[in-house]
Amino acid sequence: MELHAARQIIDTLAQGIHPVTGAALPDDSPYNAPPVIRALVVVSKALDVPFPHVPVKVLPPNAGKPWTEADDQALVVAFDAGVDTKAIMAKLGRTRFSVEARLVKLGKLQARDGSVPFRTRAV
Repeated sequence: MELHAARQIIDTLAQGIHPVTGAALPDDSPYNAPPVIRALVVVSKALDVPFPHVPVKVLPPNAGKPWTEADDQALVVAFDAGVDTKAIMAKLGRTRFSVEARLVKLGKLQARDGSVPFRTRAV
């Protein structure tokens, strides 16, 4: 269901109208109780706001871009020097997943089996 259609249903209920039949809801309907009507109106108005409570994830500048030889070399040098993963991520402009996946591809880390974190170095 689209958000617009859901909002129409909420607005219709807040007006005391059955959203499917278009008939007036009976006086004893829970949708005609003042607290319920107020709640429906509040929810309807909240849908006007573009979800401020949902954080927008900002990706690093190189996220999704292909790795270059220079990137690989910088990654290996930093990893072998014991540089913190967050610092490597910041330097290369990559996500943690991207850095760790590339280290696996380069043979520096063991691949996850679904339960083991990437933090283990390859032997």
